[in-house]
Amino acid sequence: MPRFDIYRTLSQTSNSIRELSVFNPLTIHRKGTKAKAVFALAMVCILWGTTWVASKLGVKYMPSLQMAGIRQTLGGLCYVIFFLTKGARFPARKEWGSIVVLSLLNFALTNGLSTWGLKHITAGLGAIMGAIFPLWLVVIGLFSGSKTPARAIIGLLIGFAGICIIFGEHLQDFFNPDFRFGILISLAATWTWAFGTLYTKRKAASFNPYFSLGLQMLIAGVILLVFTQLVNTPETKSAVPFTAIPWQSWAAVAYLVIFGSVLSFIAYLYALQHLPTEQASIYAYVNPIVAVLLGWLLFAESISVFIVVGGLVTLAGVYMVNKAFKTLPAVEQPEAEGI
Repeated sequence: MPRFDIYRTLSQTSNSIRELSVFNPLTIHRKGTKAKAVFALAMVCILWGTTWVASKLGVKYMPSLQMAGIRQTLGGLCYVIFFLTKGARFPARKEWGSIVVLSLLNFALTNGLSTWGLKHITAGLGAIMGAIFPLWLVVIGLFSGSKTPARAIIGLLIGFAGICIIFGEHLQDFFNPDFRFGILISLAATWTWAFGTLYTKRKAASFNPYFSLGLQMLIAGVILLVFTQLVNTPETKSAVPFTAIPWQSWAAVAYLVIFGSVLSFIAYLYALQHLPTEQASIYAYVNPIVAVLLGWLLFAESISVFIVVGGLVTLAGVYMVNKAFKTLPAVEQPEAEGI
């Protein structure tokens, strides 16, 4: 190889290593704002992907709704205590109605149902299901008469085609009532998240969205815990006394609170403030990949051609939907803005 080519190859390698150094946590404090934002986004991409696996581990040893309730209560307390120490005021009386509705939609139902679904389906499949909620925003827009971009409709069709590919290998599984139930409640979780997104857009200007997030989590956590104690269902009647919860579930809850609810959200806010919105939203496409790979490594969940191809097609459809809405002029954007 000529000497010039060797020097050029070494230079390119050095530049690549220099670019990767932004992910070195030992030196991140010496980097600029953009580098820190990229590092924060990388944290979100990985950590939010791992929460599906942590939830899957936790629900192996205790009722899923009880675990979700404990997680939301502890995570909400962390946020509420933090904002109270910073002098934040509680919402006005007229704002509490919206906060309670959002706590039900975004946390009690969305997180509760998706966590419950992991009792019956794999972590990777649950993560892919969770990523499709923007497709429902298009469907809602079509039925509500909102102007929907053609690219969003194409993305909707591609996304559903990807789902059909994924379930091509699960046709026999639908004869299993537990699998059908897991898919159904996971699907319902994407519906409540879509409606919660639309409701948030209409009400976000009426209260502090960050302090409200903690209040929503806390309210939802209490609702779920009360539900598991008072309502007798096959899921709740096996609620575990706090002193009898195994360490595996407590470890999963601790991880979900610290890394899934607190650190990841702080990192996401930092990335959102210092990076373009479209770049910051890349986490939605990376999280399912992380969940699928970790589910394969930790729980021996199968990675088939159907999962890989169908998952990529589904995420491509979701990307087209997001891209379509983000490129609309502000005056023409439907209620699905910001997905």
